[in-house]
Amino acid sequence: MRRLLRVTAIVGGVLVLLLGVVTAAGVLGVRRSFPDVEGRVSMSGLATPVEVRRDAYGIPQIYADTAEDLFRAQGYVHAQDRFYEMDFRRHVTSGRLSEWFGESQLKTDIFLRTLGWRRVAELEFPKLLPTTRAYLTAYAEGVNTYLGERSGGQLSVEYTGGLLGPAAKPEPWTPVDSLAWLKAMAWDLRGNMENEIDRVIAATKVSTDRVATLYPGYPFKDHAPIMTTPVSMAPPTLQAPGRAALPPGTAEALESLRSVVSGLPAQLGAGDRAGFGSNAWVVSGRLTTTGKPLLANDPHLAPAMPSIWYQMGLHCRKKVAVCPFDVAGFTFSGVPGVMIGHNDRVSWGFTNLDPDVTDLFVERLNGDSYLYDDQWFPLASRTEEVRVKGRSEPVRITVRATRHGPLVSDADAELRRVSQVAPASGQDPMSDVTPALALRWTALIPGRTADAIFLLNQARNFAEFRKAAEAFEVPSQNLVYADVDGHIGYQAPGRVPIRRGGDGGWPMPGWTSAYGWIGWIPYDRMPYVLDPPKGYIVTANQAVIESSFPYKLADTWSYGYRSDRIGDVIDSLTKSGGKVSPDAMAQLQLDTSNGLAPVLVPYLLRVRVSAFAAEGQTLLRGWDFSQPPDSAAAAYFNAVWKNLLAATFHDELPESTWPGGRDRWWEVVRGMLDDPTNPWWDDVSTRGVREDRDAILVRALSDARDELTRLMAKSPERWRWGKLHQLSLTNQSFGSSGISPLEALFNRGPYELGGGSDAVLASGWAANKPGLLGYEVASVPSMRMVVDLANLDQSRWINLTGASGHPMSPNYNDQAPLWVAGRTIQWPFTEKAVRETAHSTLVLAP
Repeated sequence: MRRLLRVTAIVGGVLVLLLGVVTAAGVLGVRRSFPDVEGRVSMSGLATPVEVRRDAYGIPQIYADTAEDLFRAQGYVHAQDRFYEMDFRRHVTSGRLSEWFGESQLKTDIFLRTLGWRRVAELEFPKLLPTTRAYLTAYAEGVNTYLGERSGGQLSVEYTGGLLGPAAKPEPWTPVDSLAWLKAMAWDLRGNMENEIDRVIAATKVSTDRVATLYPGYPFKDHAPIMTTPVSMAPPTLQAPGRAALPPGTAEALESLRSVVSGLPAQLGAGDRAGFGSNAWVVSGRLTTTGKPLLANDPHLAPAMPSIWYQMGLHCRKKVAVCPFDVAGFTFSGVPGVMIGHNDRVSWGFTNLDPDVTDLFVERLNGDSYLYDDQWFPLASRTEEVRVKGRSEPVRITVRATRHGPLVSDADAELRRVSQVAPASGQDPMSDVTPALALRWTALIPGRTADAIFLLNQARNFAEFRKAAEAFEVPSQNLVYADVDGHIGYQAPGRVPIRRGGDGGWPMPGWTSAYGWIGWIPYDRMPYVLDPPKGYIVTANQAVIESSFPYKLADTWSYGYRSDRIGDVIDSLTKSGGKVSPDAMAQLQLDTSNGLAPVLVPYLLRVRVSAFAAEGQTLLRGWDFSQPPDSAAAAYFNAVWKNLLAATFHDELPESTWPGGRDRWWEVVRGMLDDPTNPWWDDVSTRGVREDRDAILVRALSDARDELTRLMAKSPERWRWGKLHQLSLTNQSFGSSGISPLEALFNRGPYELGGGSDAVLASGWAANKPGLLGYEVASVPSMRMVVDLANLDQSRWINLTGASGHPMSPNYNDQAPLWVAGRTIQWPFTEKAVRETAHSTLVLAP
C-alpha cells in the first residue's frame, strides 16, 4: 500500500509538473504576440519621427508632422493590437472564411461572393479623392511594416500552428481591404430587407391585410420625429402602380434566402438583428452646466469580442496644409481615420437612419437570360473560386446578375438549379415555378464614404460638416453635431432611392420597368437643422421628419419610445431653469425604463389569474417600470411579454416570422389592447374555442409564472432580471469552437445586465427564441461617449471590451467591467492632458 501511494504521488507530481509546463508554454505562446509599446522602432517611409502614447487602458494617441505619417502610424498601431481581427474581417468581406474554417463557412462565402463587396471596393478606390487614396495607401504601408517585423504566431495567437494552420503568414494589407469593411458595416445597417422577406412568408399563412397590421405606420401624434419643421417642397411626379402579384415559389425562395442571411457572422446582422439601433443627442450650451454643448452617442450593435470599436487619437503636431488633423474617437481596426468622435472644434455622433436602400426583385429567367419589358437580356456573369480548407481543389461558382443586381437566390444550390431550367418548348416563359431573386442595394454602387471620414475629421464648422456628410453615402445615418462656438445641428445624409413604383415594402417584379429605381433623393432635400429653438436634438432611430416629407426615407423606424424617454428626461432636467450636466448625460445613457410597460401593465393587473400566477402578478403593482439587473418585477414583465407574443402570434405566423425584439411589436400590441376581439388574440389551434384579449393575457401571466419557476425559483422574490438577461462576449472565430480551453481563452462573461429592447439602455433580446436563449443579450451599446465642448479633456468614453485583441493582455477586456457597471473613463485630448495620463511611449523613427 505504501509503495502504491508512493507511485501515485510520483505520477501525480509528474502530471502537475507537465500541466505546469504546458500552461507555461501556452502562456508564453499567447504573450509572444504582445506588441512593443515602449522604446524606438525604425519604420520606412516616415518623413519625421512619430510618437505613440498609450494610457493605462492601452488607448493610443499618435503625434506626427504629416498626414501620411499619421495614417501610416495608425495602420502600424492597429496591426499591433488588432491585426487578427483585421485579417478576419478581410476574409469575411472577400468571402474567404472557408480558407480558414472549412466547409462550415462555404455557404457564407458563396453568399458574400455573390454580393461582391470586395469587387465594389476595388471599383471604389480610383473614384476617391487623391488625398483619401494617399491616406489609405499610407495606412496599408503602416500595417505591412508591422507584418514584416513578425512571423504569424508573433502577430497574434490565432496564427499559431494548429489553429489556422502551421505558422500561418498573412498576405500584405491593401487599401481595398479597408474599403471592403465599410461594405460590411453598410450591410449591418441595411434597412428593411428582412421585412420584405417576412411579409411574403407571413402572407402564405394569413391575408395580406392582416400582414399589414403587423407593420403599423409611425405614430407621429404620440412620438415626435427628429425634426418637426414643416416641409414646403413639391413631391416628385411619379406613377405608382400597386403591389404586383408574385409568381408561385417566391415565398420558398425568400425563406431560403432568410436562412442564408441568418447564417452570416453575428457582426454582419445575422438573425433578426434584435434591438439594432443607436442613441445620440446633443444639448445646446444655453441648457448645460458648462455653457457649451454636450453630445452623447451609444451605437447599438451585436456584441463582439473584441469590441468592434478601437479608441484612438490622431494629432498633427502643427495643423497645417500637409497635416490638417487633430481628432480623437472611435475607429474601426482596418480603416484609417476616426468614425465617431471630435476634433479640436466640432464633435459628431451617428445613429442609424434605417433607410429603405434594399429592394428584392423577383426575376423571370430563361436559361442565361432574364425578362425585362417584354425583351430577353443576357445575364451578366463571372466565375469565382472559393478555396476550402481540407479540399485539394477550389469550389468554382458562377455569380449571375440582372440590371437590378446579383441573383442572391443563386447562393442556394437547389434554388439555382431550378431557376436555371428553361421553360419547355412552347411553354409560357412567365410560368416558371421557382423565381430568381436579385438584390438592388445602394452599397453595391461604388461610392465616396471613405472621403467623408477624412472630411468629417477635418470639419471646423457646420457648413464644412454638411459638406463632409454629403459624401457619406452608405450607410445612410443620422448625424448629430456640436461645436466649440456653441452651435448644435443635425444632418441626414446618404444615397436613398426614389422608386418609380411600389413602396419597397414587398419584393417587386423585376420583369417590368414600372418598379425600378430612377434616382436618389437630392442631398439639398435631405433633412437638416441648425440650432433648433428647443435647444436640443434627439436621434434614437425614430422617424426623421413629418409625414408631409414628399420622399420615402424609411419604413422601419423605431417607434419613438427611446427618443421620447430621452427628450422627457432632458425636459425634466431643464424645467424651471435647470441645466444638463455631463454626468446627467452619462446617467441618461443608463436609463432602463420600459416604454411599453405603463401601457400594458394596467391590462395585466385587471385580469383574474390563479393564486399561483397571482404571486407573480403582484410584482407589477407599484413597479416603477425600470429594469435594473436585480429587479424581480422586470424579470416577470419581460417573461410575460415573451409569452404574450408566443400566445398571440405563434399559432398563425410561420416560425421564421415570429415576433423578435424590436419595438414594432410594442406598437402592434398597443394597437390591439383596446380591441379585445381582434382576430390576432384568437388561438386558432384550440378548436371550438375563440380566445379574446383577456384570455391571452391570463395565459401569458400564467405561462410566465411557470417559466420563471423552472428557470430561477418558485419564490418570485428570488427572481432577477439580470439572471435571465445575460451578456456573453464571444469571440467570432474561436468563441463557439466547442473546444473548452479555446473558449476560455477567447471569451469573457457572462455578465448580468439591466435594460432591454428599446430602453435607452438598449440591451436587445430576441423574444422569438425558446427558454433562456430568448432572454440572452443580442445587441448592446457597443460604446458610450459624452463630449464636453467646453473642455474636451473632460469628455468621457467607454468601450465594450478593451483596446487589445490579444487574449491575456491586460487591455483585452479591462473596460468591460466598467461598461457593465455603467462607468466611463476620462477622454484626454490636449497634448498636455495626454502626456499626463501616458503610461508608455513608442517612437516610430524614419
